[in-house]
Amino acid sequence: MQLTDISNAPNLVALFLQRADEQGAAPFLTAKHDGKWTSISYAEAAQQVCLLAQALHRMGLGNGDRVVIVSENRPEWCIADLAIMAAGCVTVPAYTTNTVSDHCHIIDNSNASAVFVSGEKLGKVLFPAVIRTGGISHVIAMDPVASAQAGDFRVHQWAETVRGDYAAARAAVEARISPVTRDDLACIIYTSGTSGSPRGVMLHHGAILHNVGAAGELLSREFGWEQERFLSFLPLSHAMEHTAGFYLPIGLGADIWFSEGLDKLSSNLEEAQPTFMIVVPRLFEVLRAKIIKQVEKKGGSARFLLARALKLGVKVANNRRSVLDAPTEALLGATLRPKVRALFGGRIKALVSGGAPLNPEVGGFFQAMGLTMLQGYGQTESAPVVSVNLPSVGIDLTTVGPPLRDVEVRIAEDNEILVRGELVMKGYWQNPRDTAAALKDGWLHTGDIGHIDKRGRLAITDRKKDIIVNDKGDNVAPQKLEGMLTLQPEIAQAMVAGDRKPYMVALVVPDEEWMKAWAHEHGEPADLVSLSESQAFRSAIKTAIDRTNEDLSVIEKIRKFAFADAPFSVDNDQMTPTMKIRRPFIRAAYGERLEALY
Repeated sequence: MQLTDISNAPNLVALFLQRADEQGAAPFLTAKHDGKWTSISYAEAAQQVCLLAQALHRMGLGNGDRVVIVSENRPEWCIADLAIMAAGCVTVPAYTTNTVSDHCHIIDNSNASAVFVSGEKLGKVLFPAVIRTGGISHVIAMDPVASAQAGDFRVHQWAETVRGDYAAARAAVEARISPVTRDDLACIIYTSGTSGSPRGVMLHHGAILHNVGAAGELLSREFGWEQERFLSFLPLSHAMEHTAGFYLPIGLGADIWFSEGLDKLSSNLEEAQPTFMIVVPRLFEVLRAKIIKQVEKKGGSARFLLARALKLGVKVANNRRSVLDAPTEALLGATLRPKVRALFGGRIKALVSGGAPLNPEVGGFFQAMGLTMLQGYGQTESAPVVSVNLPSVGIDLTTVGPPLRDVEVRIAEDNEILVRGELVMKGYWQNPRDTAAALKDGWLHTGDIGHIDKRGRLAITDRKKDIIVNDKGDNVAPQKLEGMLTLQPEIAQAMVAGDRKPYMVALVVPDEEWMKAWAHEHGEPADLVSLSESQAFRSAIKTAIDRTNEDLSVIEKIRKFAFADAPFSVDNDQMTPTMKIRRPFIRAAYGERLEALY
């Protein structure tokens, strides 16, 4: 596969059609239907894209009209995205977890003219927003929906929109996209945000193409090239999956398999046998905990091997791996590593972590198990990848690697990370004030704090606005502490506080499985509200926090803690869809409880 053509590709649709002509009958999009994996080839996808684009054109859409997609990850999502741009429109992805008010905000703010919806389930939340906002003229349903739900808009069934003369549709699409350049707007991705209403990030074709070309080149250089396969798990509405999980595979001529969700991820990994997978750190934490529990249950030699693996993982995380670890490496290579690799399908070349900081100890564990962990860094505003760890440079899990080619990174006087290059957004849709604050003299002000090490690798300390300054003026990075707390088997989630206070405190959500086991053993009800009043239960959690404190400095130590009433989740607005905690919302719910700890 020649990747140099990506640097010269004028737009995303042109790149896709070129790959479709090259790949032909090769599989492109694979999903499970009625218990069986079914593939759509590159050629079949190109046909559907062009026919759907013409259907949108006949509806009167084009010339920069915004079109929203509300759907779970599936082949139709990808085809719709390409068809929207092939019709001359702009894609506006939306999360499936959005509420009616979330949809109203995105539809109103983007001035959308049409929307794709996967089916009845998501339609129940979407249609009230469509009716309330009144600007949508067309709804295209991937699965049949009742047309009786229509108000002042028309409902089109997917099957009706992908019919017609492909040759004529292809010619019309090519004519329509020929003037589209890398500088033209491709999509508006609304950031889920840890506070306030989502902002629409305007990404041009060149921003995403830059990411695809640079990332594709480094993956091919570092790992070689074969018929690559990606397992898509993160929402396609998220910039990381949109670029690295969709357009990067197109650039590589790879095929994409769509996971059925977290509960079936393990079986999907074994069935799909991917070579690459894009994942958020929280999933790695969950997988690590599951693997540890599975091995511990076996006892005996398995538990001994696990202990060796965990010790090696800590060494990897702290860059203390040496030739003295060769016996452990050989032992794990003959025992645990093949079994862990099998859990990921057996063909995995690299697991790419992004969207939030990866705890080095979690990454070190998987590295010790023989899996290559590539932690990347970026933002929706940078399309999104800025940098990524590379084996050839040396994987240091306390960093996020060197910047991609043709990306400038510099550290401001206050240690904020600044980024410049084709990958940087055009700005925030209809939001000149925030655009001016984020973009200054061509530099994206990321809001992240960090530094560049001697080998040119970027290290992230924390979010500028999240840094805690205690009453003595010391700076404390809460994400580090929270990551360490959630490594304890007793703790599932945590938020650290202590701004302008004498010491750090934490709001804790116990691990559900551990809590149930503890309650059963002590004859207590497995209910967090009840257990939070139990002194014995509090002592057990305090022991876990004390273990964390052993590795923290005096100013970082967690002195007191309180329990949350329920897990942080998207439903209660305390987490983003990409599993980052929303501090302002958590503080609003538990502010008095945290204040009472002082």
